[in-house]
Amino acid sequence: FSHMPLASVVGGKVFVTHGGLPTEPGVTLQDIRKITRGCEPPNQGLMSDLLWADPQPFPGKSPSKRGVGYSFGPDITESFLKRNDLQLLVRSHEVKDEGYLVEHGGKTITVFSAPNYCDSMGNKGAFIHFDETCEPKFTQYEAVPHPNVRPMAYAAGMGGLFM
Repeated sequence: FSHMPLASVVGGKVFVTHGGLPTEPGVTLQDIRKITRGCEPPNQGLMSDLLWADPQPFPGKSPSKRGVGYSFGPDITESFLKRNDLQLLVRSHEVKDEGYLVEHGGKTITVFSAPNYCDSMGNKGAFIHFDETCEPKFTQYEAVPHPNVRPMAYAAGMGGLFM
């Protein structure tokens, strides 16, 4: 995972990342492109924010409830999008009951694709489709029962399925 992209821009309008936005002012897409890769993510800084930051409903930044990184407000979202000539942030990293949640005045979307996360959350999963206008179209779905297979049985090869 140390070489996978930290973020992407879709259609020149939508910034997509796992976690959230940098909480330090003035960060540009060029700054993100310059992040040194091939290392473990640090506990703080630009890479950490892109991986672990979460939105919050009030302005500014706050220490994250997760114990690493920060939470960022709608003012940080608006500033980052404007500075980088973008319209929307799409991120994941949080279970949402309906599979997605639109926040920050429609500028931030959290989408979570794993329904009934860890077989215990009861949430829907969702994904977003963008057409040429980059307007989000949501598809939600429920979990389906899984086969009666022991945990990690596939890791043992075919022999592990029948023990």
